[in-house]
Amino acid sequence: MEINKIIESGLMETYVMGIATEEEIQKVLSLKKDYPEFRDALEQLEFDMEVLAQNMAIQPPPGTLAKIEQEINEIQRQNQAIQPAKAYRYDDSEGQKTSQERYIEVEAESNQMRINKAWKWVFVAVFVLGKIFLATAIYFYLENRQAQEQIKELKIELKEKTR
Repeated sequence: MEINKIIESGLMETYVMGIATEEEIQKVLSLKKDYPEFRDALEQLEFDMEVLAQNMAIQPPPGTLAKIEQEINEIQRQNQAIQPAKAYRYDDSEGQKTSQERYIEVEAESNQMRINKAWKWVFVAVFVLGKIFLATAIYFYLENRQAQEQIKELKIELKEKTR
């Protein structure tokens, strides 16, 4: 009876979905070891979740595997192309040539965005113009508000004079 309550409590679901706390995980593992019906129910739940996941899976577009393999092969070819360069050095004392292996690291792509110097000035000009337009908009807003207040005052004065 008690094991059925535990099975229906949702403990197994949290465990299978991977959101159980450490305490709940330990409890599930001990129940799995002690109660065969709990273990069977857990295995059935895991199987059902796997079937559900397979039915809801989205197939990748055709050719995706070929693209991935091509990228991996390209990376491997690039790594094989980098071979050690030998540098020769003459010892002054002995007059003999000794070789040292050196690697030349080349960065193929840069993650930094490069901006032409002319664009920097354009960005600065846009920024400054933006500030000027903002200040102008605020100025005209305040002037408009003041004019609206003056119109209200004049309307009130006019109403008082006509009475």
